Amino acid sequence: MTSKPHTDDVYRPKRIPKNPIKFKLQLNAEQKQAKQSILDNTITLLGGSAGSGKTLLACNVALDGLLRRQYDKIIITRPTVSKEEIGFLPGDLREKMDPWVQPIYQNFFSLYDKVKVEKLIEDGKIEIVPVSFMRGRTFLDSMIIVDEAQNVTHEQMEMITSRLGLRSKMMVCGDSHQTDLKKKSDSGFKFLYSASTKVKNLEAITLTANHRNEIVEDLLDYYQEKKEIYSSFSFSGSNGK
Repeated sequence: MTSKPHTDDVYRPKRIPKNPIKFKLQLNAEQKQAKQSILDNTITLLGGSAGSGKTLLACNVALDGLLRRQYDKIIITRPTVSKEEIGFLPGDLREKMDPWVQPIYQNFFSLYDKVKVEKLIEDGKIEIVPVSFMRGRTFLDSMIIVDEAQNVTHEQMEMITSRLGLRSKMMVCGDSHQTDLKKKSDSGFKFLYSASTKVKNLEAITLTANHRNEIVEDLLDYYQEKKEIYSSFSFSGSNGK
């Protein structure tokens, strides 16, 4: 009697797509160069001002690797800087995190078929993990995206980076000019950026191209120039009260 072949996932070889993944949006020259650096390193820090395409690049690299079977999962985490603790928000974990991860979802949908991305999310191939839920976990065969990393504290950053398991990579996206922490010095992103010259396989990249309306770059420059002035303004309301 001939035995049937195993059908368990353990025994199934991964079928690697032969053709390049067709994305709806293409990376520019700067992003393509940064993508190669991400693939060459274990942890890559992606810095740059608003509209520089940090998260879009991270989503491209992660989705490309997942669809090519280079990784089993995409892990997305980002701090929830808010007056409300996440535990008190209504809904399950995905619903609680939805307001914070919508920008990442939108980048996935801009890059690839929305229905297929939503299926990856439903199947757990793309997993949302709040920073506070990262402790104690080890991520194997995964691509981890840390978004809005300028709002991650030193202690949180140390904990997040130590979650990295075998055959995994991490992309840490942030803009030090948009720190929402009460004390700017509490941000672990800038500190980790400086560590890139000391730690092997830790690379720091700053994206400079603007992917939004050209006025955005001019406004950001103006706000940065006048930061000390506008930070001292107080709004008294329309009635002057």
